[in-house]
Order: sequence, then structure tokens, then C-alpha cells
Amino acid sequence: MSGDEQDVARLAEGPRCECGVFGVFAPGEDVATLTYFGLFALQHRGQESAGISVSDGRRTVVHREMGLVSQVFAPADLAALDGHLAVGHCRYSTTGASSWDNAQPVYRETSGGSRISLGHNGNLVNTAELAAALDVAPGTDSDLMSRLLVERMERDAVTLGDAILRVAPAFRGAFSVVVSDERSLHAFRDPQGVRPLQIGRLAGGGWVVASETSALEIVGAVLVRDVEPGELVTIDADGLRSARFAAAAPRFCLFEWVYLARPDHRQDGASVLAARRRMGHRLAAEAPVAADVVIPVPEAGRDAASGFAEATGIPFADGLVKNRYVGRTFIQPTQSLRQLGIRLKLSPVREVVEGKRLVVVDDSIVRGNTSRQLVAMLRGAGAAEVHLRITSPPITDPCYYGIDMATRAELIGADLDVEQIRAFVDADSLHYLSLDGLIDAVPQPAERLCAACFTGSYPIPVPAEDARAAQAALELGLGDGPRA
Repeated sequence: MSGDEQDVARLAEGPRCECGVFGVFAPGEDVATLTYFGLFALQHRGQESAGISVSDGRRTVVHREMGLVSQVFAPADLAALDGHLAVGHCRYSTTGASSWDNAQPVYRETSGGSRISLGHNGNLVNTAELAAALDVAPGTDSDLMSRLLVERMERDAVTLGDAILRVAPAFRGAFSVVVSDERSLHAFRDPQGVRPLQIGRLAGGGWVVASETSALEIVGAVLVRDVEPGELVTIDADGLRSARFAAAAPRFCLFEWVYLARPDHRQDGASVLAARRRMGHRLAAEAPVAADVVIPVPEAGRDAASGFAEATGIPFADGLVKNRYVGRTFIQPTQSLRQLGIRLKLSPVREVVEGKRLVVVDDSIVRGNTSRQLVAMLRGAGAAEVHLRITSPPITDPCYYGIDMATRAELIGADLDVEQIRAFVDADSLHYLSLDGLIDAVPQPAERLCAACFTGSYPIPVPAEDARAAQAALELGLGDGPRA
């Protein structure tokens, strides 16, 4: 991706999750098409590359390319992917990692002839250590995982499932992984369960594993349960079975509730949409304001803005229209167009904002530049007042567990207090939802959540050396996790 394209892609400066994973074991079903639609439902988690691997028990075929799911797969591509077992992946990346070489699923063969396909969502913090164990240069997290699994299968003469049980305890960080050989599908999740991973059942008896329940529902699968933290689930002709490679110590990502997951996702049986509406209620209680209309920053702020309006009685309206495709443009804008910044991404509805006192609800402020441009744009459209309400606390620390987020030096919340941020973005008022208010809005207790980006307290240790190495890898485009 060129610098110009990166500028456009970053116009909406909000954090992005890195990947979506999908797996299906369903003899008699068109697993390639099921996976295509599953990835389509997970497109928000990764928009730079997509891939599907399909096995018929004897051979494995992989198709992966740069682009959106709908761009990567034509009907003829899906028709060529014949089998009963599939792994799918959609990926988001930045900097040098935006390349076909890093598209997934990762494919690798053992000396014994087994064919491994692996898709990963998350980020490891000990890649240097893992690479040293293999005596190879650090690659992507997913590449290192697949190399370690193949190495263990060959060295110990064991199955893929046994190799996972022996190797996974060495992985440190966040990882929700779907991996297959010719005959079996495996899904495993880090002991903290930082990223989501669910199991579904098809009407015909097949099994599906996916990053979010929306991907289960789009293929007609019924949610069975979550893959538990520290659990390996294996699915083959004998059905589904479970094994543990580590004790569970749940610390689910709090930011999944705020922004990353689709609103129709259900995590641990609870609705993301309902949680976001409660965030709006908490915001209204913490920071009431005299206003004429509540508008969301689409799409992240919509449900919370609806909750804010509901709690206050202030009318809700769509005052901003989003261009959903600007982030994927391959036409480089001119310098003058780049200077328009957020106008390439959002457009104000003058009839809604002109002369009005606005409450503008968004999920987060990262660097502050986009929020500043947003306020200026709304004022330019005639807004009388602009009151920003944010559904998360200030982001003070980077994520090392699989979110594309700025370095600490770039995070406006790391060095400025709320009043200084308000002055910088030029809002009439600014309020961030308190951490207690946010935790109260989600269905999981504080001790089962990761809030490191808000507190700097990392539940999975990131030693100073590892943090520096991880950041260096990200800047070089080597990791599958957060990037500056």
C-alpha cells in the first residue's frame, strides 16, 4: 500500500481489528460458499486480503488474494474449491505487511505429506522467542505458528491435534486460531480468550467455527457455545471433542464491546448492541447537556447515540453520512483532496445540523486529528454547538493483542487531559465514558476483561524487551497485530 493510499485508509483514525477467521466441517455441503458468506459477515474485521482453503480428504486447494472478499472470489473460484472441510480468513494490515505473501490462510506441508492451513486473529508478544526456537528470521505470527506446528508434527510423529496441545502453551499473547489438515478442523484460543471465537451447528449436522456469531447466522448455523480460553476443539468424522492446553484465565477485550464486534454479535451469550445502548445511557447520566439533536459518528457510535437519545429525550438523527468505500480506493487522491481529510469519509447533513446544538457520539479518540476535523466540518455546516460524547475512556496505551492502534507517543489521551483534548478538537464540551461506567455497561465483570489500552495494565505480560521487539516488528510490517 502506498503512502497516499495509507493516508486515505487512515482518514477514519479509529482502531481496527486485524482479522476474522472461519472454519467449517460439513460433508455434503458446499463448504467454499459457506466460508465465502462467513467471511463476508466478518469483513469489518479485515479488509485488505481474504483467502479460503478447502480439503476433500486427499488434496487441499488454497485461494487467497489482496482485496475484499467479494473482490477475491468469483463464482468460478469457489467452484474450484471442492471438499468438505474449509478454513477462511480476512485480514487487515498496514505498512509493509499489506502484501499477498502475508494473506491467509497460511499453507504448509509436512515431510509426511500432511497439508496444514491456518488462519489467526490476534497478536503474539513473544515472536522473537518463537523464531529463535526455530532458528529462523521472525515472520508473521501466523507463519511462525504454522512452522512450529509442522516442526512438532515431524519431530514427534504426532497428529496436528497433538502438535497443537504440545506447542500452544508456548504461544504468549492473543490468538484465536482455526487450522486444518486434510481430515480434521481444529480451533483453539489463548488462555485469556482476548479475541472471540464461537462454535455453531449446521442444520445438516456440520460444524462451523467463526470469530463472531454474525458469521454463524449468515450460513444458517445455530450457536452452540464459545471456544473456551485455553481450549482446543477438534472436529472430524467422529464429531466434536475438546481438550485443554492451558487453564482458563479470561480477560476478554473490552474494546470488542465498544467498537470492534458487529452490533449483532453475541459474546458469551450477551448482545453487543444492548451493551452499546447501555453505554449511551451511562454517558447521558455522566454528562448531560442541553442540546437539540443527538447524532452518531457512523457506524461506531450509532447504538450508543440511540441509547443517549433514549435516556435524555433529545431527538436522534443521522447527521453524518458515511462513504463506506473510501478506505478501499485504489485511486490516489490529489494533495488538495487529502487535505479535505474526513470529508472523503463523512459528509454532514446540513438539514440536520444547521443551527442546532449537537451531541455527537463516537467510540473513541485516538490521535485527535479526525475528531478535530469532524468538529470543524460540523461547524462549517452550521452547527451552533458541538458536544462530543465518547463511549470509552481515553486511550492511553497501545494494544499488543491484535488491534491496529497508535503508538503511545501518538495517543492524544496519553499526554493530554480531557480539557486539553477538548480545546484541541475545538468542541464545546467533551466527555469520555468512565471506565466504571463502561464496565457497568457490559455483561462481563472487570476481572474478566482486558482494559490495557485504557489503563496500561496488561493481563498478558509484555516485558519491555518484548514490547520494543513487537513494536519494531509492527513498524516493519511483520506481525499480525496492532500497527502504528
